[in-house]
Amino acid sequence: MAKRRQLEVPSADALKELEEGFARETTRGGMRPPIADVVADAARLSDPLPHSERAEVARDRSDAETLRAARQKGLVAVEIPLAEISVDTLSRDRMDVEDEALQELVRSIDAHGLRLPIEVFGQADGSYALISGFRRLAAVRQLNASYGSTQFATIPAFVRAPKSSVEAIQAMIEENEIRVGISQYERGRVAAMAVHGGVFSSLDEAVSSLYSSSSKAKRSKIRSFALIHEELGDMLHFPKALSERQCLRLAGALRVGLGSAIRAALETQVISDAEREWAILLPLIEEAETGNVDSARGGRPKKAAKAADPGREIGKGIRMKVGRRSDSVSITLSGAALEGVDIDTVIAKIESHFSE
Repeated sequence: MAKRRQLEVPSADALKELEEGFARETTRGGMRPPIADVVADAARLSDPLPHSERAEVARDRSDAETLRAARQKGLVAVEIPLAEISVDTLSRDRMDVEDEALQELVRSIDAHGLRLPIEVFGQADGSYALISGFRRLAAVRQLNASYGSTQFATIPAFVRAPKSSVEAIQAMIEENEIRVGISQYERGRVAAMAVHGGVFSSLDEAVSSLYSSSSKAKRSKIRSFALIHEELGDMLHFPKALSERQCLRLAGALRVGLGSAIRAALETQVISDAEREWAILLPLIEEAETGNVDSARGGRPKKAAKAADPGREIGKGIRMKVGRRSDSVSITLSGAALEGVDIDTVIAKIESHFSE
């Protein structure tokens, strides 16, 4: 059996010598603990940027987050092709644009560009519906037609996300009230059309919602303007030329039952301008104001506004709405894919149907 060696406790001098030797070995040649080498290699491989560049990167990251949030809120304008924007999705308060004012806007955009983007909202088929900017869109479309398809083919737009069609119509009305003036008749017309389009169940509801920021007196007047559109919208040639006072007087005549007489007068007269149209209306209005209304005239009974066909998809991204009155029917087709040749085909088929 091997003889075991007896271990002895080192002396103090021996321990000191061991410590001094260890210290000499670990400091020789600048040796460091292994973890220090790992950290140094990681820092070297990551190639850290100087402080000024790191600050710039942080600012870029913050700007990107701000831009993303602005886009989500519809605060960043994007370029949208003109063909993808529909103007008749909403019942518009503006009937048309005066040519002189439009041409002035066309020249301004041609020389200086469009300073204020239009407002739109996205539709299910991928196209866009106009909220505000009817005149600006019309001007850019005219420029596009003048220069050809390569220039002014798109327009800057803010893409909004209204919660409902009511909110979209409200935004349109507010924008036009602040900017270019809308005629009194047009104010009432958009409320009446919203009712007939099924957006509201009654005229009172339409006026109260669309003109909620207006005074009670102004809303009452707008109801009178809407009555004119309901009774005479298909007969008047120059309704936009009517002043507020003229509109209120005409509405008063309609309320006492002179609607049929007024329609008959408009149907049998040649109307060349706004002055001539008012001259035809005035005798009947004065008759109503004096209280000498012939009861034999009668008058059309007042009916609650009925919600018109809200519209339906008929294929190829085309939407059709049908409006019915007592003596007429209107058909509205809309959609980004709608072309002139389609309209010609539809008209030809209608003519063929009724000529048989």
